Amino acid sequence: MIELCDKNCLKQMNTSMPKSFVDLILTDPPYGIGNFMKKRNTALETMRDNFFVSAGWDNMDDNTWTALMSDFYKASAKVLKVGGSMIMFMSLIKVGKIIKIAESEGFYYKTTGIWHKTNPMPRNMNFQFVNSTEAWLYFVYGKKTGTFHNQGVCFHDFIETSVTPKNERTYGKHPTQKPEKLMEHFIRLLTNPGDLVFDPFMGSGTTGVAAQRLGRNFIGCEVNPNYFQIAASRISEQKAV
Repeated sequence: MIELCDKNCLKQMNTSMPKSFVDLILTDPPYGIGNFMKKRNTALETMRDNFFVSAGWDNMDDNTWTALMSDFYKASAKVLKVGGSMIMFMSLIKVGKIIKIAESEGFYYKTTGIWHKTNPMPRNMNFQFVNSTEAWLYFVYGKKTGTFHNQGVCFHDFIETSVTPKNERTYGKHPTQKPEKLMEHFIRLLTNPGDLVFDPFMGSGTTGVAAQRLGRNFIGCEVNPNYFQIAASRISEQKAV
């Protein structure tokens, strides 16, 4: 099953999705740091033609962002199975707030991990450390542990990949697109074949591509029509292996 939705994810979760339906939520939502980044001396807009602050969707004020995340976790508690997992990418400066919101809705906080980009854009390299990491949070809903297919291997909460390669941007660019290898890592560990993976903030559809490739069912929501079309095109071309 592959289901793509161009509606607001909260509306979809609250009105169209059954309770206790999803095995894994894997998503990269707005971080609510656009206004903060506007004040930073990063020169990002001169180095990237699709800087996420310029896109506008991450420029909400802190109260609006907090309300969005609170509503999101409430809706997630409805659609996730007990013992279902969530991986959410997030700015490090918002991690504490996300944990508090999630725990208030019955999510058990497991860990905060790091994605290290092995070939980040070397912006501002001559006067500060190059930004090469993003955080991700791991929760389980209603229990302290869920599916975890480590098969006796020790998996660290530190993951390294390159940034998204050009061949994964064939249908268009998204300013915060994650590489398929990264999403596959979480899907393999936290789900079984045939499970349902849900990405409420689907963007360009990387989670859906990875889920379909690994034989999982997928639901994705994206309100931006341009990004939705990119996602639909990418996912329609993907075959399970």
